[in-house]
Amino acid sequence: MKVYALRTPISASLENIAADKSISHRCAIFSLLSDKPSRVKNYLKAEDTLNTLEIVKNLGARIEEKEGELIITPSANLKEPSVVLECGNSGTAMRLFMGFLAASEGFFVLSGDEFLNRRPMARVAKPLISVGAKIDGANGGDHAPLAIRGKKLEYFKFDSKIASAQVKSALILAGLKSNGCELSEPELSRDHTERMLTGMGASLQILPHGVKVEPMNAPLKPLEICVPNDPSSAFFFAVAAAIIPNSHIVLKNMLLNKTRVEAFKILAKMGAQVTFKETSGTYESIGEIEIKYAPLKAVDVSENISWLIDEVPALAIAFANAQGTSSVRNAKELRVKESDRIAIMVQGLRKCGLEVEEFEDGFSVKGGEANCAIIDSNGDHRIAMSFAVLGLKCGMVIEKSEFIATSFPNFSGILRQLGASVED
Repeated sequence: MKVYALRTPISASLENIAADKSISHRCAIFSLLSDKPSRVKNYLKAEDTLNTLEIVKNLGARIEEKEGELIITPSANLKEPSVVLECGNSGTAMRLFMGFLAASEGFFVLSGDEFLNRRPMARVAKPLISVGAKIDGANGGDHAPLAIRGKKLEYFKFDSKIASAQVKSALILAGLKSNGCELSEPELSRDHTERMLTGMGASLQILPHGVKVEPMNAPLKPLEICVPNDPSSAFFFAVAAAIIPNSHIVLKNMLLNKTRVEAFKILAKMGAQVTFKETSGTYESIGEIEIKYAPLKAVDVSENISWLIDEVPALAIAFANAQGTSSVRNAKELRVKESDRIAIMVQGLRKCGLEVEEFEDGFSVKGGEANCAIIDSNGDHRIAMSFAVLGLKCGMVIEKSEFIATSFPNFSGILRQLGASVED
């Protein structure tokens, strides 16, 4: 991908942001917890989420689409598949299926693309194994392909040392499908799983730093949901409006869950004008986010990191355009995402001529004038999209940008809608 610098301010109202990927994955997986058809509107049709639907199909569900609505009808009994369940590039899908399948009778194999199969899975497998699950994999069990011999687990308690929605969700699913569980984590991670399962009728008690899960003694209610747009995807355009003088953007049908808009609040702390307006809420709070340009100032970010972990690469682009030196700390989780996002962002920003310092748990960026550069995204869609946004200021060439399609297939189209010149 080659992005040319914009010569005019951004002024746009966007409704075609990608649907929320986290909720789309969960819609597909959680539909298997009911015995009736789930109906899902605005499901994200990207490579990762389509792979999740294919896995659900291989587990026995029937999938139809009528007038833009996805209808997922589970089978009476979960089917033991005769094929490998391919997760593509999605760590979310693989880790949630690990918990779901660990408590499902049968034998299952999860795999992914070359990048996903290099990502650490022991961070989910070890907690599950410690409570009785049978999981093995490559590289001593840390990498996919993963073999799971599913069975109903005994009641368990688990104290997680990291705040991770993926770890928590896997354990919640394992406990829900077994004999219940009680979980704790150092701080509240993103809570889509708790909200959606409660909306389906699951008995979950939210604790100050965790959740208590009662066993699912009967099928849950089916989902009836319109997936809101993804704030993590929308944040790229929020940053674009915040760094290009005189820009103004409105993001519509946005998920406003407090654990998903923290990055927007950091942008506001840096000086951008950011306002939120709730318009509806059933499973989740939904509404609009408006961003207006203002000169940015440096900020230090070290709290609620689990609430903005996906947005840190784009936030680094805001840092690069702020006056002073900004930093992110307590973000070691970034090293085990689609790539080592700390190392890759630092390398890329240095290529652009910026002064950057790398820490074990984060980095700092001194704001300045960025130069056009050739950036290797390492197959990480968020790295690629972040440098595309910086390219709106100075031009940019991004290698391996095809991986953007795994989560945000119309990203380039929206850049063009904003007035950018983009070569895919």
